Amino acid sequence: MDGLTEVSQRAPGKWQIATVAAIRPETERVKSFRFELPMWMPHLPGQHYDVRLTAPDGYTAQRSYSIASSPLDAGEIELTIDRLDDGEVSPYFHDVVEEGDQVELRGPFASYFVWRGESPALLLGGGSGVVPLMSMVRHRRRAMPEAEMRLIYSTRSPEELIYADELGEETTLTYTRVTPEGWGGHVGRIDGSMLDGTDAMQTAFVCGSNGFVEAASQLLVAAGLKPGRIRTERFGPTG
Repeated sequence: MDGLTEVSQRAPGKWQIATVAAIRPETERVKSFRFELPMWMPHLPGQHYDVRLTAPDGYTAQRSYSIASSPLDAGEIELTIDRLDDGEVSPYFHDVVEEGDQVELRGPFASYFVWRGESPALLLGGGSGVVPLMSMVRHRRRAMPEAEMRLIYSTRSPEELIYADELGEETTLTYTRVTPEGWGGHVGRIDGSMLDGTDAMQTAFVCGSNGFVEAASQLLVAAGLKPGRIRTERFGPTG
């Protein structure tokens, strides 16, 4: 695939049985799951899949998870799942699912919060809101390395940093609670001092909790970015 705008998107309405090919711990409470799909299709960075679990009595629980992998990973997708103790789906993935298990998936979905090669692009992620943004970063590195992209990632502590071994020179980190020893970077929530040059960005993608998205969007507007160039995705309380 040479460009993002040429991806053919078929109707993704059917459930399919995916096989768990690999599981990688990211933090104490976050794991990445790589699935092999019999009816795989290339997604757009920023899209998500629905996951459905069915109990022996027929009860089902369904959640949506953002895709973390590049659409160049033919035949596979990666979903990064944050464990929520009161959730119906995420604890099952963390406590029960093993490599080789089969899971029902359906997707990809979403057409608004997707990166189609806009450049320069600014990505702002809070906590696990970095997941769909990592799909954008991974794909830019492989398919469009000349495209300008900047990721600002806010996390509470080094122990909660997702994709720690993949964050490259396009990434600016800020820690809101605990910093690494000898840390000389930004501390606290994202603020205007981190957004120099924002008015030159073609598009900004913001993903995280409701509070994070509201605050970050206001900062972007204050920094000179028109609201129509800001795309947002909010992570709800369910798991």
